[in-house]
Amino acid sequence: MMMMTSRWSKNNRASVDERRAVFHRYGQLSASSRHDDEVRQMLADPLIWLQKYTKTKDSHWREAGALSPYRPFPNKAYFRPMVEVFQKQPVLFVEKSRDMMISWLFVGLFTHAAMTTPGIEVVFQSQKEEKAFELVDYAKVLCEQQDERLRRAYPLKSRIQARGTLEFAHGSRVIGIPGGGDQIRSYHPWGLFQDEAAFMPEAGESYNHAVPVCQKIVVVSSAGPGWFADFVNDCP
Repeated sequence: MMMMTSRWSKNNRASVDERRAVFHRYGQLSASSRHDDEVRQMLADPLIWLQKYTKTKDSHWREAGALSPYRPFPNKAYFRPMVEVFQKQPVLFVEKSRDMMISWLFVGLFTHAAMTTPGIEVVFQSQKEEKAFELVDYAKVLCEQQDERLRRAYPLKSRIQARGTLEFAHGSRVIGIPGGGDQIRSYHPWGLFQDEAAFMPEAGESYNHAVPVCQKIVVVSSAGPGWFADFVNDCP
């Protein structure tokens, strides 16, 4: 059996430079460990991440008397139950009104999932391509405005991103697509977020195509007749 011994001893003491190098390396390892712990704590809860470690963009910030368009995500009593259901259920249908910020909440939750999970694809679908791209733009703001330590830990694939696409260096991406029953068939997403589904004539067809491949589906809409209303009203 071979025993490993230190090359330093009472008769062969480490030089000052060697000691400094060891302490420097130890300091680096300790700092790296602390950094990793801090990053894990900031991302452990997606709602806390939204409310404390990144900011949203409010286009009505002047009317609200704010100093900047970038502000922390608000704290509403119904956010926490929705986050818990999102984490537990593979499929979620939500009826909303315009001022509840439900769409922005789920954009944040899906963005958090894409950022923290390598190699997954998330699709945001809305009636018009421009609206779907707005949802992706919101996700980009969340990434750009988050704590610098998180930006370093989860870098983007490129500083310049195509419109309607958010890509991370670890292979995950968020894509915006317009309504249309066949649109989803061009992708193989981990997650699908359908916004204002009551106003997408082929939302049900898109949903049916997504069910076999997606692990997480959220369908959201304000009131309107059609497939979404029928689906929600038929639920027990």
